[in-house]
Amino acid sequence: MNILGIETSCDETSAAIVKDGREILSNVIFSQIDIHTLYGGVVPEIASRMHIEKISAVVKKALSDAGMTYADIDAISVTYGPGLVGALICGVSYAKGLAYALEKPLIPVHHIKGHIAANFLSHKELEPPFLCLVVSGGHSHIVEVRGYDEFNVLGRTRDDAAGEVFDKVGRVLNLPYPGGAKIDKLSYEGDKNAITFPRVVFEDGSLDFSFSGIKTSVINYLHRIEQTGVNIKEAANDEPLTHEMYSGNGVKQNKEAVTKADIAASFTEAVVSVLCRNTLKAARQKFYDKIALAGGVACNSHLRRMFEEKSEDINIYYPEPVLCTDNAAMVASMGYYRYTSGKSGSFLNLNAVPYLDITNERI
Repeated sequence: MNILGIETSCDETSAAIVKDGREILSNVIFSQIDIHTLYGGVVPEIASRMHIEKISAVVKKALSDAGMTYADIDAISVTYGPGLVGALICGVSYAKGLAYALEKPLIPVHHIKGHIAANFLSHKELEPPFLCLVVSGGHSHIVEVRGYDEFNVLGRTRDDAAGEVFDKVGRVLNLPYPGGAKIDKLSYEGDKNAITFPRVVFEDGSLDFSFSGIKTSVINYLHRIEQTGVNIKEAANDEPLTHEMYSGNGVKQNKEAVTKADIAASFTEAVVSVLCRNTLKAARQKFYDKIALAGGVACNSHLRRMFEEKSEDINIYYPEPVLCTDNAAMVASMGYYRYTSGKSGSFLNLNAVPYLDITNERI
């Protein structure tokens, strides 16, 4: 069964064809990173306009790369939430029109479920049940994957998503957008123990995350440095950022010298240690011996390394980098498993749902 997937939840316009949920026949991605870099982040209105301009060509390229025509497609799957509402509408509208014209079934796909399904494309042997950590710019979830279309959330962020804080900290460190990959690389040049940033543990034993405090702590740390006359935005990566630390009565206590790399490394260590700690705790509480990573932050090499070091008897899976970021192959894969479970139909009244919760999906 050949499924055409369409993904436009944020700033990637993507179309892919996947056979039987596991074999990628094509996966075309038009990235808008160069456009949004000018603004230091995604501008929703620009993202929507670019989807409108590119989606038709991207779908045709996916068909061409797979050596297929529309007649070879058995069904169409599309991300309908969560995401940027304007961007989602572009993909949903196009998919509805295409499904109607071709008289093909339309399959609505939840974006987070799509990220989880990316592991099925990279690991043909992987089957539910397993635990999945989904970490991206908009999401930080610990999910029980009980079946191909049966999910239970054990923990999630109560404020900022992990990928969001990576990008925001990258911005205040004056690193090019998107900041996550730049921080990952820069961290190898620094000392992860140079600065202790906060790690939140909830007293009720919750597996939830909170990353806004880490972000704020980094920003405040940089502000204290700047108040001494050193401009962090002009300092080279290997240039010491020296500032005085004073006690409450104004008496000098000590003098610190750190670099951007130290800040990046210490911040990264704080975030990935919390992600790893909570996920491994969930796996041991629920007796899972398989953990999959998904989402853009799953590309972070420090996160992967920590899981491999601390997992002990738990097997760790993660998709190849191109399948960690937003792509249509993961949407097509999830679409296949929804289709085979009977969750498809005309859905010509389908609409975008920007704040769609994975546990309250009605379709």
